Amino acid sequence: MTPLTKVEQPTLAAGDAIARTMQFPRIRYMGSKYKLVPQLAAVFGEIGGTTAIDPFSGSGVVSYLMKSLGYNTVASDFLSFPTVIASATVANRRSRLTPADIERICGPAADDRDFIASTFDGLYFERSDHEFLDSAWSHIDTMSGFKRNIALSALVLAAAKKQPRGVFTFTDGRYNDGRRDLRLTLREHFVETAAAYNAVVFDNGTVCSTIRSDVHELEPGIPDLVYLDPPYTPARDDNCYIKRYHFLEGLSVYWNGAEIMQETKTKKLAKRFTPFSYKRTVNDALSRMFEDFQHSTIVLSYSSNAVPDADTIAGLMSEVKSNVEVREVPHRYHFGTHKKAKRRETTEYFFIGS
Repeated sequence: MTPLTKVEQPTLAAGDAIARTMQFPRIRYMGSKYKLVPQLAAVFGEIGGTTAIDPFSGSGVVSYLMKSLGYNTVASDFLSFPTVIASATVANRRSRLTPADIERICGPAADDRDFIASTFDGLYFERSDHEFLDSAWSHIDTMSGFKRNIALSALVLAAAKKQPRGVFTFTDGRYNDGRRDLRLTLREHFVETAAAYNAVVFDNGTVCSTIRSDVHELEPGIPDLVYLDPPYTPARDDNCYIKRYHFLEGLSVYWNGAEIMQETKTKKLAKRFTPFSYKRTVNDALSRMFEDFQHSTIVLSYSSNAVPDADTIAGLMSEVKSNVEVREVPHRYHFGTHKKAKRRETTEYFFIGS
């Protein structure tokens, strides 16, 4: 990982940074902060500084906002596909897929691999779509660097757009409402998503970087700003990203080193433990995380429909921060992609510790 270094103050106006970030390819992702970009930009602008880290980069949109604001940014996640997306868009300063690259990836296969077509036959997509993923990977396997990560990001986004609701917890067509995204082939999606990722590549004048890591294993130095968006511990149900996005996670590495639970209907991956998933461990996880970043200004996002409550979180942050401010932002989480999808009003909290 490139160490964080001091650079000149951001010169890009906040409005321009927001406008740039709103062009970021949008992947349906549990807890994505895409709609909160303007509010986060305002908070980051008040804090200032030149170095920043996002240890739960997820969809990549907040790390990209930080980069757009001029921060020397480190983006990290414990999953592979968010790290790939951040590498393609945050660390990447100038590499893009050429028309020839895209044509080759969409062309005839370079070898006879069929892992996806055989493993997931009859589950998520038509066989021709699964065969395209195998074929695309036969070419991506020969690529390296940021071009490889752009291609993989485009492949991941294509699969997410093609799957109803963007999650892989079901294998039937119950949510297929005939929308354009569900009618396009994965090859057609890939052409569009590759162009979308190409369009957001830029150089902010610093050396940004990415790393795949658990938050407690990071050694980022002392950045000016730390943005924390851990999985929200639910009062009910679960917050398992592997369960929902296992196909995207496997696709980003062609399932190399991934443990498929063959007995499951969805062929999901084995769940990784995170203390943020459980009521009995989340308080300690938050406390440890605040201690890890006690020498930086901390901005934590958390939802009112999760545990612990706002007073508890503020108290935990106060153990390492002399000044803790809590801001409330009305927010609406969407469940589903169709017009009648269930929506839940919540309050998003920004805890700011300085």
